[in-house]
Amino acid sequence: MMAAPPFWYRQKTPAEQLLRLALTPVGWAYGATVRRKFDMYFPVPMEKPVICVGNLVAGGAGKTPVAVALADMLKEKGFNPHLLSRGYGGKEAGPLQVAPSRDTAYDVGDEALLLVEHAPTWVAVKRALGAQMAMESGADIVVMDDGFQNAVIYKDFSLVVIDGKVGFGNRAVFPAGPLREPLLFGLARADAFVIIGTDATGAAEFIKRHSPAPVLFAALEPDADNPDVRGKDIFAFAGIGRPAKFRETLEAAGANIAGWQSFPDHYPYDDDDLQDFLSQAALKGAPVITTAKDHVRVPASIRGKVAKFGVHLAWQDKDAVLPLIEQALAKRHA
Repeated sequence: MMAAPPFWYRQKTPAEQLLRLALTPVGWAYGATVRRKFDMYFPVPMEKPVICVGNLVAGGAGKTPVAVALADMLKEKGFNPHLLSRGYGGKEAGPLQVAPSRDTAYDVGDEALLLVEHAPTWVAVKRALGAQMAMESGADIVVMDDGFQNAVIYKDFSLVVIDGKVGFGNRAVFPAGPLREPLLFGLARADAFVIIGTDATGAAEFIKRHSPAPVLFAALEPDADNPDVRGKDIFAFAGIGRPAKFRETLEAAGANIAGWQSFPDHYPYDDDDLQDFLSQAALKGAPVITTAKDHVRVPASIRGKVAKFGVHLAWQDKDAVLPLIEQALAKRHA
């Protein structure tokens, strides 16, 4: 996946404004295609409920940590959730149950290897088939990481994740902007929203003007077992939807970024991509750190030279989350 063009999140120069304007008709066509899919398909509820954790923009908004948090919460309440991923970046079309002892990121994608640490996980390009396999294997609820724009599978509850730092970007549809679909069309289909981090763009207020769905708030916090970076010079890299977010996380933890490199989202690293970077870090005696999602994509031959710095979701209003899901599940029996 390509890095997000700067004009998706700003229009400070005439050239950036002109580029967005030139691409807007293509965005209209792209958005119309997405809407047409929802006009064509009329999915019916599956045997067991499906929760979708999605977003409206291209790139990472924090969907995987939210999916993990929901699965953990459901387990605490006695459910047997299975997680479902498209397996982006992997070669397996599925449906396939992920086995960490067998599968790599090049088989099932990076997200699946993070999800399976918390609950049984399936990858499937055809989501409905993956959900069905999960249910046949004992799942009493399926949490789907991504897929909000998938019109084929029925969702009992859709939670849209928003990166508070960038919101909806310039609010234009790809390729004129980061939106995967027309904004108001997406807002109308969501059952709830969660804004991760400080709402720097006023996304919550915009949502409240256009949707009756509740807005929740959360933050990504460092894991307790992360390497201690406070006051230390480190070299860091990331290939996620917004690499700068990882750098901000490290700086907030007190790290001094002595070396930095960013890659496109889901970048498939090989040995050559990181050798110079590792050599520079070694010369300075600095550790090399990356995200948990990147770490599983680092070649096994050099993975031992790279530490991972993980994050987890911390709800601001945790007690409000499960009742929303329970209300959606109650509709199945109404």
